[in-house]
Amino acid sequence: MGDLVLETARLVMRKPQEGDAVLHDLHLNTSAMMEYLGGVKEPHQLEAKLAKSEALFAREGFGFAMVIEKSTGDFVGHCGLKRVDNPLAKNLGDLEIGWLIREDRWRLGYAEEAVRAVLDDAFARDLAPFIAALTSERNEPSWRFMEKLGMTRRRDLEFDDPTYSDRDNPTIVYQIAAKDWEHNR
Repeated sequence: MGDLVLETARLVMRKPQEGDAVLHDLHLNTSAMMEYLGGVKEPHQLEAKLAKSEALFAREGFGFAMVIEKSTGDFVGHCGLKRVDNPLAKNLGDLEIGWLIREDRWRLGYAEEAVRAVLDDAFARDLAPFIAALTSERNEPSWRFMEKLGMTRRRDLEFDDPTYSDRDNPTIVYQIAAKDWEHNR
């Protein structure tokens, strides 16, 4: 199963391993899944993304974990933490949570289960006083989910990213502090 990162009632989250780029390409790299993330990626881009996450786990003890459904053993997505690394971001270096659950597993609560586990773990390990999430205004399901988690929109941290189309700008930022996460749980 690879290096276990977290486990929930229905999910196992493990570090990336050989072959995960193929799973990512097959299940997550579709136009519907990547609509708000800059579009479908090339295989070398997926490999680079996974290598970056592996390096982050080695260096900082966190990264994007592969999400596996316990009942089937199927790869259903990824979820985890990284540093905000867009040079245009006003919160460069802050911890950022992200997730992507494959389309045939939408509306089963897997994103919430995985994200809650990652936030619980991050705040329990005192990795940061707050954690951010980034999206676009157009990606309403994403920012609504952020609000459901108790995150607050930080308009002062929004920025334009020329690598995205006008319809996906500005990049909007939500944030939650450890104390608020504990209170909202």
